[in-house]
Amino acid sequence: MDQKRELSSIDLAALVTELNRYEGAKVDKAYRYDDDLLRLKLRDFDRGRVELMIEVGDIKRAHAADPDHVADAPGRPPNFAKMLRNRMAGADFVGVEQYEFDRILTFEFEREDQNTTLVAELFGQGNVAALDETGEVIGALSTVRLKSRTVAPGSQYEYPASRLNPLDVSRSAFDRHMRESDSDVVRTLATQLNLGGLYAEEVCTRAGVPKETPIEEATDDQLGALHDALARIDERLRSGDVDPRVYEESVDGEGGDDGDGDGRDPRVVDVTPFPLAEHEGLPSVGFDSFNAAVDEYFHRLEGEATEEGEAPADASASRPDFEEGIAKQERIIEQQKGAIEGFEEQAQAERERAELLYAHYDLVDEVLSTVQEARANEVPWDEIAETLDAGAERGIPAAEAVVDVDGGEGTVTVELDDENGGDGEDSGGGDTVRVELDASEGVEVNADRLYREAKRVEEKKAGAQEAIESTREELEAVKERKREWEEQQAADDGGDGDGGNGEDEGDDEEYETDWLARSSIPIRSPDDWFERFRWFHTSTGYLVIGGRNADQNEELVKKYMNKHDRFFHTQAHGGPVTLLKAAGPSESADPVDFSEETLREAAQFAVSYSSDWKDGRGAGDAYMVEPDQVSKTPESGEYIEKGSFVIRGDRTYFEDVPCRIAVGVQCEPVTRAIGGPPSAIVDRAAAHVTFEPGMYAQNDAAMMAYRNLKERFNDQSFVRKVASADQLQEFLPPGGSDIVD
Repeated sequence: MDQKRELSSIDLAALVTELNRYEGAKVDKAYRYDDDLLRLKLRDFDRGRVELMIEVGDIKRAHAADPDHVADAPGRPPNFAKMLRNRMAGADFVGVEQYEFDRILTFEFEREDQNTTLVAELFGQGNVAALDETGEVIGALSTVRLKSRTVAPGSQYEYPASRLNPLDVSRSAFDRHMRESDSDVVRTLATQLNLGGLYAEEVCTRAGVPKETPIEEATDDQLGALHDALARIDERLRSGDVDPRVYEESVDGEGGDDGDGDGRDPRVVDVTPFPLAEHEGLPSVGFDSFNAAVDEYFHRLEGEATEEGEAPADASASRPDFEEGIAKQERIIEQQKGAIEGFEEQAQAERERAELLYAHYDLVDEVLSTVQEARANEVPWDEIAETLDAGAERGIPAAEAVVDVDGGEGTVTVELDDENGGDGEDSGGGDTVRVELDASEGVEVNADRLYREAKRVEEKKAGAQEAIESTREELEAVKERKREWEEQQAADDGGDGDGGNGEDEGDDEEYETDWLARSSIPIRSPDDWFERFRWFHTSTGYLVIGGRNADQNEELVKKYMNKHDRFFHTQAHGGPVTLLKAAGPSESADPVDFSEETLREAAQFAVSYSSDWKDGRGAGDAYMVEPDQVSKTPESGEYIEKGSFVIRGDRTYFEDVPCRIAVGVQCEPVTRAIGGPPSAIVDRAAAHVTFEPGMYAQNDAAMMAYRNLKERFNDQSFVRKVASADQLQEFLPPGGSDIVD
């Protein structure tokens, strides 16, 4: 069986209780190994040295390690480690929590001058972010800028969207979520209830419910048994009643010692906080604490990888990742430049607001005095707002300036004319600027607050400028290491310095295009508006987008469907709204004569993400209509559900369209995971995997695809960053899948 490489949500729930026993330990130093491993060295008065390890790469773990299992400290600490040392040296560890049921841990540290929160994201691409007392990101291993969330220095940290916690869901809510599925019991527990494959199977076994039972055939008693099994697991985790196990398997896959005398020890395959019925046939080793079991498991896993030759190759045998290192530092510099520009604009805006208060001193003073007098007479805030509205109707300038009264915050917002705000050549005059005022203070105090805010922002700008200089030093250091390596290679090869032309140029071109063989692939991440929907580009270059749910179906038709697009849907119930776009949302479009190949690909997309796939059918039918045939107005006496539409007029049908989806890794002109009909993906992807309806749950199929793709690339870290299992899962249809041979 496959070896566990990531801790699950249930594992983290068990670990949190044990890690909180180190409360009060003091931080000594922070270390960063490679890109993905963070080590915090702490001193506990009762236990002595404590090594907290957080790894967020291909391996995802967080635990206290035996000092004998910790590698020697790396050389010169990178910026992130230096920042943590400056902020956290001498700080007290005050506790760790799991965020909801997600694979996210928040570690809290307190020091007299400042507090720090470390957020470890043990899912997807993985990340560690350091936050100040206000929740603002000070630094992170990786900068994330998505439409759904941002993790970047200077921004407020944003958690991912909430996930259902299957361990504390009520019986009625549990039944509702289960009954809404059209799959079987184990797949519903794994995906809709967020348990994952292993624990979904474990719950079925403990409840005595056959895993493949279709939801529509599951009885109320069976659902009750499943809910009770979950409740028992929850109770055991909350009480700390663990019986940790590290499970082993012999190298020939039969479990235990195979007795063939080859001297090869069994390998570790899983670590769990309590024995699992699903692993009943495997030998296991017990531990006093789950933390100790996790530490031993990952220590042995690392050792086994080294023995099997999975450790990184020696630098003399392969080209180091100079290009990725250079590209990464250049991306950081660009992000830091953007942050500096943002700080400059924000500081300037705060100063201009302060100056506007003085420019309109009498008017602002009248507003504040009026509100303060009313509050002194105990006039309610809503009556103050009504009085100001009435004054505005009578043309009183001070009342007209007020645009908002917030009694809960004790503030009044005024809109002031900025005579200098539109002084460009084509300007038609000044702008208006809104300023929020503390209604209990005078003009001077409010202006001073704005000046102080401008100064605070400028201090952040100064810190960003220092950071950019440090990053430039890192960039030059990488470039220097690259030059030294290339000079050494030339010397080793007996080169005479003229290898940059002639035949070598052809070699360089091949190196640039052979993505699978490249030792380093620079990441160029797009930020396209359509990525929150299902999407792909046809083989002829047109964009196709589809809804993931009823809300998105509504949004696509109302906001994004234009008159020259094509609307696709399936004959089967439960398919997504699918649009073949003639142009982007802000572009003007002309009528398009789409090729038959393009239309068939859009139809295949619609069929593959419909209930045809969920039901295991190998093919389905779809139809196409013009946008003006799509309506939300039902016939008299009928009702249209959210996400559904009325189609009027003739339809163009596509029959027996195969249910097939390919997922892959795109390397140029941008780097990202892609998915869609195979004919549209194969030529665009450097490597791909094709799926058809089958037996593997969506998350398991995504992991299979990820491992398949990663093995084909020399730069496996690149695949992990741009096409992780979570990212590939976004392109897989709901329901079971199999890889097509």
